[in-house]
Amino acid sequence: MRPELHRACHRRRAPLPAAALCLALLQGCAATPGAPAPSARIEIQQDVGFTITEERHASGDVRGSYEEAVRLLERGEQERGIAMLQQVVAEAPELSAPLIDLGIAEHRAGNLEAAEEHLVAALALAPDHPIVHNELGIIYRKTGRFDDARQSYQRALAVFPGYHYARRNLAVLCDLYLGDLDCALQNYEAYMTTVPADDEASMWIADLRMRLDQQESP
Repeated sequence: MRPELHRACHRRRAPLPAAALCLALLQGCAATPGAPAPSARIEIQQDVGFTITEERHASGDVRGSYEEAVRLLERGEQERGIAMLQQVVAEAPELSAPLIDLGIAEHRAGNLEAAEEHLVAALALAPDHPIVHNELGIIYRKTGRFDDARQSYQRALAVFPGYHYARRNLAVLCDLYLGDLDCALQNYEAYMTTVPADDEASMWIADLRMRLDQQESP
């Protein structure tokens, strides 16, 4: 079985820990009453990746709890980390970052229904979030919703075409689950332009080309 690739953090400077999202929660006073709530901003950076900044204000307590939840997940304390993220989400439901991390943590714990619920809620706050679309694609694939999975990966790539996690996941989906060999080859080749040292993917491309040649042979 070809494994799916999950999200990675992309920052111009030092990366955040692996369990943390590339999102910055701004600490400070509440937003001006009546003003529209800002959403996550995605900045595409050529040859670097993308940086996602959530321009919402969070209290010191919420921020501290969120950071502690991330540390717990990094240490492998899954249950405590999830419980603390649930508390953060309850206290600050307008923040997408804790919702996304909670969805991913539930996904990794095997709680696919809860994971999907949190990730879909995050999309209401950050509808163009490529990480969320990639994670939802994996959940849809695992639950047999292959067309939905394809759409999710494509939405991630529409925001950031160089997002190689979603690119390879789409290639695997087309290859093994949809039987769309042209789609698989196209996306594997695009993936290899970003990750040229993936020898495993190189073998899959060779296999795909052989199968396509056999289909075209009389």
